[in-house]
Amino acid sequence: MPALTRAQYVAIAAFRYRLRRFLAFSEAAASAVGLAPQQHQALLALAGHVGEEAPGVGAVAEALLIAPHSAAELVARMVEAGLLTKTRSTRDRRKVDLRLTEQAEALLRTLTEAHLAELRTLGPALAEAIGTTGAG
Repeated sequence: MPALTRAQYVAIAAFRYRLRRFLAFSEAAASAVGLAPQQHQALLALAGHVGEEAPGVGAVAEALLIAPHSAAELVARMVEAGLLTKTRSTRDRRKVDLRLTEQAEALLRTLTEAHLAELRTLGPALAEAIGTTGAG
Protein backbone atom coordinates (compact mmCIF):
# COMPACT_ATOMS: atom_id res chain seq x y z
CA MET A 1 0.00 0.00 0.00
CA PRO A 2 1.45 3.40 -0.94
CA ALA A 3 2.26 5.90 1.79
CA LEU A 4 -0.25 8.65 2.41
CA THR A 5 0.81 12.10 1.32
CA ARG A 6 0.68 15.32 3.30
CA ALA A 7 -1.86 16.58 0.75
CA GLN A 8 -4.15 13.67 1.59
CA TYR A 9 -3.95 14.44 5.31
CA VAL A 10 -4.63 18.10 4.58
CA ALA A 11 -7.60 17.16 2.39
CA ILE A 12 -9.14 14.89 5.03
CA ALA A 13 -8.59 17.51 7.73
CA ALA A 14 -10.20 20.15 5.52
CA PHE A 15 -13.13 17.88 4.75
CA ARG A 16 -13.73 17.10 8.44
CA TYR A 17 -13.49 20.79 9.31
CA ARG A 18 -16.03 21.75 6.64
CA LEU A 19 -18.31 18.92 7.66
CA ARG A 20 -18.19 20.04 11.30
CA ARG A 21 -18.95 23.59 10.21
CA PHE A 22 -22.00 22.35 8.32
CA LEU A 23 -23.17 20.37 11.34
CA ALA A 24 -22.68 23.43 13.58
CA PHE A 25 -24.66 25.51 11.07
CA SER A 26 -27.40 22.88 11.08
CA GLU A 27 -27.66 22.81 14.86
CA ALA A 28 -27.77 26.62 15.05
CA ALA A 29 -30.41 26.83 12.31
CA ALA A 30 -32.61 24.30 14.10
CA SER A 31 -32.26 26.15 17.39
CA ALA A 32 -33.10 29.44 15.68
CA VAL A 33 -36.54 28.12 14.70
CA GLY A 34 -37.16 26.57 18.11
CA LEU A 35 -36.22 22.96 17.40
CA ALA A 36 -33.67 20.79 19.10
CA PRO A 37 -31.16 19.51 16.53
CA GLN A 38 -32.37 15.94 17.10
CA GLN A 39 -35.97 17.03 16.41
CA HIS A 40 -34.85 18.57 13.12
CA GLN A 41 -33.03 15.37 12.19
CA ALA A 42 -36.13 13.32 13.02
CA LEU A 43 -38.39 15.56 10.92
CA LEU A 44 -35.99 15.35 8.00
CA ALA A 45 -35.74 11.56 8.33
CA LEU A 46 -39.52 11.21 8.37
CA ALA A 47 -40.07 13.60 5.46
CA GLY A 48 -37.39 11.84 3.44
CA HIS A 49 -38.47 8.31 4.36
CA VAL A 50 -38.43 5.96 1.40
CA GLY A 51 -40.75 2.99 1.42
CA GLU A 52 -44.32 1.90 0.86
CA GLU A 53 -45.27 2.00 4.52
CA ALA A 54 -45.48 5.16 6.60
CA PRO A 55 -42.44 5.58 8.84
CA GLY A 56 -42.65 4.78 12.52
CA VAL A 57 -40.49 4.97 15.60
CA GLY A 58 -38.13 2.35 14.18
CA ALA A 59 -37.40 4.58 11.18
CA VAL A 60 -36.52 7.44 13.52
CA ALA A 61 -34.24 5.19 15.59
CA GLU A 62 -32.47 3.91 12.51
CA ALA A 63 -32.04 7.31 10.85
CA LEU A 64 -30.73 8.98 14.00
CA LEU A 65 -28.64 5.98 15.08
CA ILE A 66 -30.31 5.88 18.48
CA ALA A 67 -31.91 3.13 20.55
CA PRO A 68 -35.60 2.42 19.88
CA HIS A 69 -36.61 3.51 23.40
CA SER A 70 -34.78 6.82 22.90
CA ALA A 71 -36.58 7.29 19.58
CA ALA A 72 -39.91 6.56 21.28
CA GLU A 73 -39.19 9.24 23.90
CA LEU A 74 -38.18 11.73 21.20
CA VAL A 75 -41.34 10.98 19.21
CA ALA A 76 -43.50 11.38 22.33
CA ARG A 77 -41.98 14.83 22.99
CA MET A 78 -42.50 15.80 19.34
CA VAL A 79 -46.15 14.70 19.43
CA GLU A 80 -46.62 16.72 22.62
CA ALA A 81 -45.01 19.75 20.92
CA GLY A 82 -47.42 19.48 17.98
CA LEU A 83 -44.77 18.44 15.45
CA LEU A 84 -45.96 14.89 14.77
CA THR A 85 -49.14 12.87 14.76
CA LYS A 86 -49.28 9.18 15.60
CA THR A 87 -51.86 6.78 14.21
CA ARG A 88 -52.12 3.05 14.62
CA SER A 89 -50.71 1.28 11.57
CA THR A 90 -53.34 -0.40 9.42
CA ARG A 91 -50.80 -3.00 8.30
CA ASP A 92 -49.44 -3.92 11.72
CA ARG A 93 -51.54 -2.97 14.74
CA ARG A 94 -48.47 -3.19 16.99
CA LYS A 95 -46.90 -0.20 15.24
CA VAL A 96 -47.71 3.47 14.83
CA ASP A 97 -47.38 5.58 11.71
CA LEU A 98 -45.83 9.01 12.12
CA ARG A 99 -46.74 12.09 10.11
CA LEU A 100 -45.50 15.65 10.22
CA THR A 101 -48.00 18.32 11.21
CA GLU A 102 -48.43 21.46 9.13
CA GLN A 103 -46.35 23.33 11.72
CA ALA A 104 -43.52 20.80 11.36
CA GLU A 105 -43.71 20.91 7.57
CA ALA A 106 -43.37 24.70 7.61
CA LEU A 107 -40.37 24.58 9.96
CA LEU A 108 -38.74 21.83 7.93
CA ARG A 109 -39.27 23.73 4.68
CA THR A 110 -37.54 26.80 6.18
CA LEU A 111 -34.66 24.72 7.49
CA THR A 112 -34.24 22.72 4.30
CA GLU A 113 -34.08 25.88 2.18
CA ALA A 114 -31.37 27.24 4.49
CA HIS A 115 -29.47 23.95 4.42
CA LEU A 116 -29.58 23.75 0.63
CA ALA A 117 -28.21 27.28 0.40
CA GLU A 118 -25.42 26.38 2.83
CA LEU A 119 -24.62 23.23 0.86
CA ARG A 120 -24.39 25.22 -2.37
CA THR A 121 -21.74 27.33 -0.66
CA LEU A 122 -19.98 24.45 1.05
CA GLY A 123 -20.38 21.81 -1.66
CA PRO A 124 -17.51 22.88 -3.91
CA ALA A 125 -15.10 22.95 -0.97
CA LEU A 126 -16.21 19.47 0.13
CA ALA A 127 -15.83 18.15 -3.42
CA GLU A 128 -12.38 19.68 -3.67
CA ALA A 129 -11.33 18.05 -0.39
CA ILE A 130 -12.58 14.67 -1.59
CA GLY A 131 -10.91 15.09 -4.98
CA THR A 132 -7.51 15.83 -3.51
CA THR A 133 -7.44 12.66 -1.39
CA GLY A 134 -6.58 10.55 -4.38
CA ALA A 135 -9.48 8.26 -3.55
CA GLY A 136 -11.88 9.50 -6.17
